[in-house]
Amino acid sequence: MKVEILTIPGCHNCAKVEEMLDSLKIKYKIIDIRKNQKILQKYPIMVAPGIIINGKLEFSGIPKKEDLKKKLKIE
Repeated sequence: MKVEILTIPGCHNCAKVEEMLDSLKIKYKIIDIRKNQKILQKYPIMVAPGIIINGKLEFSGIPKKEDLKKKLKIE
């Protein structure tokens, strides 16, 4: 499973999502959208972070932990 977080430096919501993924022991890649503007053409988010799972934008903003677990197929 490939998980990516679209983020900007200093984003409080992004840090919360990272903590959530860390607690679930999920590896992820952080993508700074200020350094990679083209990613916003593919995944147009209005609120950071954007959470991409297996190439699909699944969440924008902070999801509920239960919703995130469902998407990640975690019991």
